[in-house]
Amino acid sequence: MAAPGEAVSPRGGQCPLGGARPSTLRCAPQCWEVREHNSSEWCHFIRSNPDCRLDGGFLDYLDGVFCVFPPRLLPLAVTLYALWLLYLFIILGVTAEKFFCPNLSAISTNLKLSHNVAGVTFLAFGNGAPDVFSAVVAFSDPRTAGLAIGAVFGAGVFVTTVVAGGIALVKPFTAASRPFLRDVIFYMVAVFLTFVVLYLGRIRLGEALGYLGLYVFYVLTVVLCTWIHRRQRGDGLAPPGAWEPEMPTDVEEPEPSSTNSGDYGEEYRPLLPSRESSLCILASALSPLDYRKWRRKPWYWRLFKAFRVPVELVLLLTVPVVDPDKDDLNWKRPLNCLHIVTSPLLCVLTLKSGAYGLYQIQGIFPVWALVTLVASALGLIIFITTSNEEPPKYHCVFAFLGFLASAMWINAAATELVNILRTLGIIFQLSNTVLGLTLLAWGNSIGDTFSDLTMARQGYPRMAFSACFGGIIFNILVGVGLGCLLQMTSSQPLVKLEPDSPLVWVLAGALGLSLVFSLSPQSRCCPHSWSPTAPWCGCWPGRWG
Repeated sequence: MAAPGEAVSPRGGQCPLGGARPSTLRCAPQCWEVREHNSSEWCHFIRSNPDCRLDGGFLDYLDGVFCVFPPRLLPLAVTLYALWLLYLFIILGVTAEKFFCPNLSAISTNLKLSHNVAGVTFLAFGNGAPDVFSAVVAFSDPRTAGLAIGAVFGAGVFVTTVVAGGIALVKPFTAASRPFLRDVIFYMVAVFLTFVVLYLGRIRLGEALGYLGLYVFYVLTVVLCTWIHRRQRGDGLAPPGAWEPEMPTDVEEPEPSSTNSGDYGEEYRPLLPSRESSLCILASALSPLDYRKWRRKPWYWRLFKAFRVPVELVLLLTVPVVDPDKDDLNWKRPLNCLHIVTSPLLCVLTLKSGAYGLYQIQGIFPVWALVTLVASALGLIIFITTSNEEPPKYHCVFAFLGFLASAMWINAAATELVNILRTLGIIFQLSNTVLGLTLLAWGNSIGDTFSDLTMARQGYPRMAFSACFGGIIFNILVGVGLGCLLQMTSSQPLVKLEPDSPLVWVLAGALGLSLVFSLSPQSRCCPHSWSPTAPWCGCWPGRWG
């Protein structure tokens, strides 16, 4: 509510009554008003209005669309921005799938974590990295916080309706066991907590820590349920190997396939091992294409791969990957030594959009040059003291370096993604909630959609159905909690959340209704298998009624 003597602007800004507006951000014209001015004034309005400044990012999209392109070419600018938006989603997906997740898996193995703990911590972080980084970037600016809220609720509605329904259509299956009930209850609590902080209009330090604490409680619950499960089964199943996936006991076995597409390379394997030169190893390691696979794939796969090749090539140059499934742990001496230089350089040039990397020490020597010199010396030492055939004992350190470098890539892409979505919202005069609900939520969920549907087609519909809810629990609790916590300072230990559209409440209600419908068929349980831990840890050996 506006205080007496104040007037409320159309989208929530408040200015004193009478006289000219003070030259402050709160009372200045808001950026979405640019389209209400004459086209000849667009560029001056954008450059003179503090509300039109994009925080972070390498490109100024507002200046580009309103100053670089003439007004008559606005449709062309929007088309180019839409294509760049799609490519940013490709960058996020490739980075998370091929670089971020494998390194997280290697880290969890080196730390000797169980599959369940790794699945709800490291691997959940890998799968939800685009969502979490997008939320952190969006919460960094009150003007874009609506993007994060819309994306959180939009992804929840999308996953619990479209993805879950698609799994049931692809592979019909009997109802899931009670771990599904555990996940739905935790997610309902998270949604209710988000509804409360939106109603209050702010999130304080205790509430942000409450989000993270609830996720820690969820992880502990999963670990405890797994331990109880194995005790009640009498440890009938041998624990999986170091890299053997742990399958639920009630999933169907996948149907055997008559052909194995992975066996085509047997005829190309040399009879005798041969030593390759460092130059050949570097050239083969930097090739993002498997030519045997390229010849077997259809034309649309080749077209999509052609768009991914530039991204994969840059990532191969800057992000090391440790793969425990390979005998040599994916040790490529010349490329890994090059990573010693390129990965730290990438980190300093992408942190705060290069502000730290371009900083000059004593006004003379830039930070990026110092990092290059130190990293080059270290890379040369590693190259001299190692061999091409055997990885060094400290090779696991490259997994942490790859994790950091891929995280910086994802953060940079997420920053550009949020900025371009805000630009499109200003062009079309759309609220951030609508953009988060549609473009951001769908774009970040499309990878999970394909992976879950593929898992269902391969004969694991219950696993895919459980993955739907496990992923969004991590996204809402860690995305909102960590995103708000990182923006709090000692002088202002709170983050203001001002919904810019009634659609937020509609989204919250729709998500709650979706969860109730998901939960209602599971209200009956087999009575002969009830146990005190049943509501949380499962109904063994029975199934849902």
